[in-house]
Amino acid sequence: MEKLSTVGHLINGKKIEDTQRTQAVYNPSNGIVSKQVALASKQTVEEAISAAQAAFPAWKNTPPLRRARVMFKFKELLEQHTEEIAQLIGEEHGKILHDAKGELQRGIEVVEYACGAPELLKGDYTKNVGPDIDSWSDFVPLGVVAGITPFNFPTMVPLWMIPMALVCGNTFVLKPSERDPSSTMFIGELMCQAGLPNGVFNIVNGDKEAVDTLLTDSRVQAVSFVGSTPIAEYIYQTAAAYGKRCQALGGAKNHAIVMPDADLDNVVNSLLGAAFGSSGERCMALSVAVTVGKDIGDQLISNLSNAMAKLKCGPYANNSNDFGPLITQAHKDKVVAHITSAEQQGATIIVDGRNISVSGFEEGFYVGATLIDHVKPDMDSYKAEIFGPVLQVIRVETMADALQLINNHEYGNGTCIYTRDGEAARYFCDNVMVGMVGVNVPLPVPVAYHSFGGWKRSLFGDLHVYGQDGIRFYTRRKTITQRWPSSSLREGAQFSMPNL
Repeated sequence: MEKLSTVGHLINGKKIEDTQRTQAVYNPSNGIVSKQVALASKQTVEEAISAAQAAFPAWKNTPPLRRARVMFKFKELLEQHTEEIAQLIGEEHGKILHDAKGELQRGIEVVEYACGAPELLKGDYTKNVGPDIDSWSDFVPLGVVAGITPFNFPTMVPLWMIPMALVCGNTFVLKPSERDPSSTMFIGELMCQAGLPNGVFNIVNGDKEAVDTLLTDSRVQAVSFVGSTPIAEYIYQTAAAYGKRCQALGGAKNHAIVMPDADLDNVVNSLLGAAFGSSGERCMALSVAVTVGKDIGDQLISNLSNAMAKLKCGPYANNSNDFGPLITQAHKDKVVAHITSAEQQGATIIVDGRNISVSGFEEGFYVGATLIDHVKPDMDSYKAEIFGPVLQVIRVETMADALQLINNHEYGNGTCIYTRDGEAARYFCDNVMVGMVGVNVPLPVPVAYHSFGGWKRSLFGDLHVYGQDGIRFYTRRKTITQRWPSSSLREGAQFSMPNL
């Protein structure tokens, strides 16, 4: 048997293996183990933290313009190697190549934003806030910071964090998903090629042992996490217990309200991509359509089921496919179980993707596009984040009912409304308790110069990811008030509160 290659770690600018413990990495398209990933020991993670700590003083004192120049070069390298990165994403995640390239592009947009570091970090200055007194603020880096990122976007989500943290003057230790580590490792190598000094950016692949080491080591000042809500809650509580700044983005159950006046052709096309793109393995996937009124539900179900018959599910390398497999057999089983539970609890399976078979790839982890009607809020499948190619339909009588349904759910990540009525759209935007809202926009992911994050149990922490919130998360504000009194003037002691 041919020996499997091993994805190791990137510490202090060098590849490190540490193969005492390993885990299989699968190609989800065919279900075959393609390589293995090293699971870092506590000692290996501590070495990465030490490298980042040693690199921090010099990087902190590097002018923001020079940090930005590294990001400019990094952006250029990412664009030059788009094909290789997309291939690695496809091999280990199963994402169709066109979708993998789209993921990378959204990550590159954050790199572009970070290139504006000299402007973003220049702070405020006021002369003569009082007699001969000036005041200004600085954005001071935190030190060593860490990121823990999910399998579903192995390049985009790390790129939400790394450029922002680095241009702010921090050093970084990344723990990516052990399920699809190769594309993340590749972009780490490109970052080194871009001119980043050794130790400023490090990667440790691993499992809970690596995560817990990052959370409890006193040298790590802040942790950013994206993943499921139970783990996000654990990350946030543990980081807080050890005095760390933390932002932990959790799960989602994103609803789309379909009003009676909506353009149904546009709605169907939007829902196809938003519900089934990337096999539904997106925290912004639209997984619930809420139809308002008596007639719209039947029309939507009919139009959707007809359109879904044309969808193509298959291996990542075929760009004519609309979406690919799920990440693992275990995750496939979980998604299938959710579909089955909906059926057992009284919902109607309109289009059933549980028994799909892809010719030549029968051992792949595939679930076909699935449409479920007459779902109720008390069903287990509605409460859960299915994270698969499953669209559920709930029928309500009024917009108020739809709004209440969304606001009652524990998650508040993303949502949208389909309507031609500006009054209804404005009312929805003003009253829905969700962090990211779209009007006739199915996936309202903010652009790089805004910030990404949900409400309720979709976010633990005060600040969202990237954009202005990214600057705030990765820095502390220091405000300096300065006075140079005349040498000929000596003032007496003042015991009342000074005022200007």
